[in-house]
Amino acid sequence: MTHSSSTIPCASTTTVEELQKWLDQFAQERDWERFHTPKNLAMSVAIEAAELMELVQWQEYQEPSGGTQNDSPIAEEISDVLAYLLRLASVLKIDVAQSLSLKIQKNARKYPRSEEHTSELQSRVDISYAVFCLKK
Repeated sequence: MTHSSSTIPCASTTTVEELQKWLDQFAQERDWERFHTPKNLAMSVAIEAAELMELVQWQEYQEPSGGTQNDSPIAEEISDVLAYLLRLASVLKIDVAQSLSLKIQKNARKYPRSEEHTSELQSRVDISYAVFCLKK
């Protein structure tokens, strides 16, 4: 599925791969690819993450000021962080879904909930990864 950068994909049906392609096209149409080096993109992730933290700084555990709707300030900053992460992964040719699946598997082994839950959790991760691979 190809999106023009002006076409907004449907969030409930858009895959990570489609989001990456959409962001890649957006950058290409603006000739930004030359600026999207791994260093610049990684720095942009950190900058946007700091802007996200600024929205909740000095607040106790509560909803961020400005609400949490999809067009709220916090949603915009989350989107900025995600966009830069997806561009960084695209530039580095990292399959984000596979990388995340592998990281979750690693974390499941490193931080088991308890002995009885460990095999159940690992089975769910294995099943999720298998389903993901079948969809490709």
